[in-house]
Amino acid sequence: MTQKLRVAVVGVGHHGERHARILAGLDAVDLVGVVDADEDRARAVAERYSVPAYVNAEQVLDHVDAVTVAVPTVAHVGVAMPFLTRRIGVLVEKPIAASIAEADRLIDLAERHGAVLATGHTERFNPAVTAARPLIHDPRFIEVHRLGTFPERSLDIDVIFDLMIHDIDVLLALVGSEVVSVEAVGVAVLTPRTDIANARIRFASGCVANLTASRISRERVRKIRFFQHDAYISIDYGAKELEVYRLVRVDGRPVIQGGRLPTGDDEPLRLELEDFVEAVRTGRAPQVTGRAGREALAVATLVSQQMAQG
Repeated sequence: MTQKLRVAVVGVGHHGERHARILAGLDAVDLVGVVDADEDRARAVAERYSVPAYVNAEQVLDHVDAVTVAVPTVAHVGVAMPFLTRRIGVLVEKPIAASIAEADRLIDLAERHGAVLATGHTERFNPAVTAARPLIHDPRFIEVHRLGTFPERSLDIDVIFDLMIHDIDVLLALVGSEVVSVEAVGVAVLTPRTDIANARIRFASGCVANLTASRISRERVRKIRFFQHDAYISIDYGAKELEVYRLVRVDGRPVIQGGRLPTGDDEPLRLELEDFVEAVRTGRAPQVTGRAGREALAVATLVSQQMAQG
């Protein structure tokens, strides 16, 4: 494909508007419209980027090569299916669907029709995660903190599927081992859904990950730390910073050496959308596939089930 990829954004709330901003600025993309059930919001975003506004996703079916879907999770399947059936590439924001069965429907449709299906797990594109990836070998313990202030959005899902699922996806990608057990506890504090949660995930490799996610904290913290036999690796998602420390011998004495490593300052969402656009243009698999999104959803679902039993 040599001409620009025709792309529309379906759902232009807080996150979808960011999709529109980035896509409007990509040289390989022709942003052909934005869609939102809220007509005033659709019109406001459309005017900002000089594109048509629509209130129904089916209105753009005949005008796009790809779409990004940033509507509430319960609507993901209904919005994405008509596009996949027409072999139109779809990037669905995390979580990929409201249930594993719905995720399987999307994956099956994409595979049967040869459509690109990507999941919006943006942290995979964080420059600090990319820089850390080749340094992580058989970690034994991982500590994760993702703490945020109370939002005015994403309250249709609990903190596991809103925040913790980001780190679940990163763990599955970097640990590279099957999850064998999960323990979890959570509390609904300000909403009817879980607002703060802790999960302990054990992998077949013996690695144990301790994850804490909160959307009622006073400060924003997004960090993940890996402990392995030869190194301590710390990632600050928000600052896009990576620190690595190792024990080495100097003149026969053990000495800790290390510090901050260069990572780059690219916007993760821009990198994610560029990857999706290139996948649709070339037919290759996106970096975070629909199946990867399903795997993260499956573990998040297990965390939620264990929490309910506790």
